[in-house]
Amino acid sequence: MPFPAAWFPKDEKDPIVRHAPTRKKVGIIGTVKAEDGTLVACEEDKFNAQTIEAFFSELVKHREFGKTMVVVLDNARFHHAQALCSWLEKHSEDFSLGFLPPYSPELNHIERVWKLLCRLCTHNQYFEQLKDLRQAVFSKIIAWAFPNENLAQLCAIT
Repeated sequence: MPFPAAWFPKDEKDPIVRHAPTRKKVGIIGTVKAEDGTLVACEEDKFNAQTIEAFFSELVKHREFGKTMVVVLDNARFHHAQALCSWLEKHSEDFSLGFLPPYSPELNHIERVWKLLCRLCTHNQYFEQLKDLRQAVFSKIIAWAFPNENLAQLCAIT
């Protein structure tokens, strides 16, 4: 299948597309506070009940005193793991889970944030090494770790 002409100069017959031949990736778990656009995220090698529990333990530290934190999740299997039950029971006074309907990523605020993050940091970019990709992504994540008007608007329900 030929490339569209817009991808390389018209006079170039054999374009060379640079890419890093690797299957390495950066795995990030995160959530955004819809009210003010604050992002809480961390890097994980894999996603399972243990990493979700560790993330919840970090997330609950961001809870406003005297308020219950409600975390809205998709229906990934590890979000429903039996291994989380004891942690959730222990924190039931200050932490609650709400699940989105199946197959509805458009309702998940964090999906909007990931899309914007990719557009700003990785689209049309060549990263020779994985550390360069991590640098680009995490510089934006660190900037978004404080109340952010752009993320608040992105996550607004109108």
